[in-house]
Amino acid sequence: MDKPMATNTIKKDTRPILVTGAAGFIGMHVCKTLLARGERVVGFDAMTSYNDPKLKEKRLGLLTTDKKFSFVKGSLAQAPAFKKLVDKEKPRAIIHLAAQAGVRYSHENPQSYITANVLGSLNVFEAARVDKTPVVYASSSSIYGEREGTFKESDPTDTPMSLYAATKKDVEVIAATYNRLYGIPMTGLRFFTVYGPWMRTDLAMFKFARLLLLGKTIPLYAEGKGKRSYTHISLVVDGILRALDRIQSGHTIYNLGDERTFETKKMLGLLSKELNVVAKTQLLPHQQGDVMMTRASGAKAKRELGVSAQVPLEKGLSEFASWFLQHKDFLLGLKDMHS
Repeated sequence: MDKPMATNTIKKDTRPILVTGAAGFIGMHVCKTLLARGERVVGFDAMTSYNDPKLKEKRLGLLTTDKKFSFVKGSLAQAPAFKKLVDKEKPRAIIHLAAQAGVRYSHENPQSYITANVLGSLNVFEAARVDKTPVVYASSSSIYGEREGTFKESDPTDTPMSLYAATKKDVEVIAATYNRLYGIPMTGLRFFTVYGPWMRTDLAMFKFARLLLLGKTIPLYAEGKGKRSYTHISLVVDGILRALDRIQSGHTIYNLGDERTFETKKMLGLLSKELNVVAKTQLLPHQQGDVMMTRASGAKAKRELGVSAQVPLEKGLSEFASWFLQHKDFLLGLKDMHS
């Protein structure tokens, strides 16, 4: 009697994905999508008070109902604690999203940006060095500085306009160095003005919605003439996961941003229409550290990762406004820490 033919089966890698900044806006959406596709996820977050912690707790609550998700509270500035977690979990990859965000606040509290962004990222890369754990990490469109035209990954990034941008530039340089020295696969993603449900309270779209519904005057810096590549959260999550799935070697940078740009006053007009509120505005001068325009080139991400913007601003704002109204009482009750 013939013996049954042996079949080759590919064993699924069951090691978890470690996500820093898991309770943040982008982090929560990334974790949720990873869980939906069956991954085990370990979340790590300092739960700082830069935005109202109640918002971070709410985001975390959307994840903790899934048994495939576990959470560790801690600071990336504490290297031994994070390395201990990596040694214990042996993640197959790290998605590093934790950072001290905000351009304007970086001029008020610069030390926190060096500690969280530069030292924190260094500690992530050091922990990844032992087993050459692949790292997908967050960068920012702000590193391009003040310029005109479309922002391409090959453009120079030597003139950041804020300390926040400078720390993101530092992170990219350190990541490239760790890749050259130790062979850790690294992918950096430059995000362009990401928005969507559960976004940060200090971002313009959230602040505008809050002020509109409270009937307050909205400050428009640079007289509302600044232009941004408003990027729906779906593009960023898709890009992060595609980068994760293809990372093998080297250090690569991608823009993740919508190629269309809109003036701030145009965005406000669309949002006020969705919320059915007439905006009262105050025109103010340009603020130090802010750039007048961001305009993403998504060609490389489309070509190599297969991702591109699918949600027009009008549709994204409609979704955002519906979410805001649905959770209006909770959102308006959050502490306004960066008015």
